[in-house]
Amino acid sequence: MDGGDEAVVAPEGPQQPLEWKFSQVFGERAVGEEVQEVDIISAIEFDKSGDHLATGDRGGRVVLFERTDTKDNGSRRDLERMDYSIRHPEFRYKTEFQSHEPEFDYLKSLEIEEKINKIKWCQTANGALFLLSTNDKTIKYWKVQEKKVKKVSEMNIDPSKAMGNGSIASSSNSSNSKPHLANGGSSDKSYGYLSNDFSFPPGGLPSLRLPSVVASHETSLLARCRRVYAHAHDYHINSISNNSDGETFISADDLRINLWNLEISNQSFNIVDVKPANMEDLTEVITSAEFHPTHCNTLAYSSSKGSIRLVDLRQSALCDSHAKLFEEQEAPGSRSFFTEIIASISDIKFAKEGRYILSRDYMTLKLWDINMDSGPVSTFRVHEYLRPKLCDLYENDSIFDKFECCLSGDGLRVSTGSYSNLFRVFGCAPGSTEATTLEASKNPMRRQVPTPSRPSRSLGNSITRVVRRGADNTGVDANGNSFDFTTKLLHLAWHPTENSIACAAANSLYMYYA
Repeated sequence: MDGGDEAVVAPEGPQQPLEWKFSQVFGERAVGEEVQEVDIISAIEFDKSGDHLATGDRGGRVVLFERTDTKDNGSRRDLERMDYSIRHPEFRYKTEFQSHEPEFDYLKSLEIEEKINKIKWCQTANGALFLLSTNDKTIKYWKVQEKKVKKVSEMNIDPSKAMGNGSIASSSNSSNSKPHLANGGSSDKSYGYLSNDFSFPPGGLPSLRLPSVVASHETSLLARCRRVYAHAHDYHINSISNNSDGETFISADDLRINLWNLEISNQSFNIVDVKPANMEDLTEVITSAEFHPTHCNTLAYSSSKGSIRLVDLRQSALCDSHAKLFEEQEAPGSRSFFTEIIASISDIKFAKEGRYILSRDYMTLKLWDINMDSGPVSTFRVHEYLRPKLCDLYENDSIFDKFECCLSGDGLRVSTGSYSNLFRVFGCAPGSTEATTLEASKNPMRRQVPTPSRPSRSLGNSITRVVRRGADNTGVDANGNSFDFTTKLLHLAWHPTENSIACAAANSLYMYYA
């Protein structure tokens, strides 16, 4: 398959699994090369058109990529007419900028790291790109625009002839102090001024062209922070989400969700607050939140107890009561020490048309129909072979890893990451049995463990999180293949219109197409 949006309508009969191929890699590391902590990718996001891709890392940087295959070869429709069988999305590096710096909260004696937690694209305007980025405490609104490079045009007087001693004029803001005469002249003839013995050519100059600033054909990309939305969250921000109205967005931490206007940075409205009067009564926290893709009054948020709440902003200013609650009843007798921990939802995503919600907990992906709150319509087991290893995963803290999930633009497939830099693609159309395992490497179908990178520090920031360390980080899966808990694929994104996936393996960005 070429990876276009040829499968917008579900085909008759069972769907054929996609054959995934390697497309590109950015930041590939050599075998045995140590990965710097600040270079590890912590966020990935396509824009709505799919022509731009943004990544954020633990060093507070945002890197932008732009699509090149449609730009260079004409429009997408033209390419389809020409039957480009080898065509697939290709991207190139566009620019990068430092979004966040490390800070220190002196009131709470707390270090605020620069790591980018989430990136969201906003609506473009006048050829400029706009995006939101956030670390644990502060959200920033960025404008990235091409600016024409301005240059100073030359005078029509030859500088070498303008100088009495033939030297080149020096800068007028030179730091060297020079002796000046009482009438403003200079006794040093090499000091950047027209000398007294300068003579005009015979017949004079036809016209004297003074220096002027002109715009050249060269352009440079400039990233400018338009607004900073700060001091609104006591706990770590885990989500930001744009509203379909193009004017507002939400930010969520463990206990609160705030509503912002993009144009107003000094005021936000608290729309969800789950903080109890007594913190000892706290039983669950907010783990992820997202606006409905088309209904500006609807948003969903997930909790550490495995439930998803749908909220209607038209009901009340403070949305303490939900419009709908989605949760799955646990089977009798199945409860264990780890039940609540692995039930915690790490990420939720609305499908493109807004009818379905995809959620990821530690062991499974679940697809929910917002019109059916009795339970998920589909459950996909991501790495069931790890269930006997839950005790080890708890000991080495891996059980608190927060994996993201994504849906294809046509809504027929879902994807999420796992350990050993593996990720899974599942078909969610009726009758589909597609369940593909791929590895983030140049040979995605190889399914072998790459050279393990240095273990990264824990990503968990939940206030209810238990910190325990120790135990071995490697093991063997059900097929006899070794797996490594330190090489985890937490972040990935699906292209909005084509079967193309971008995923992060430590500091490397891999892209695949089908």
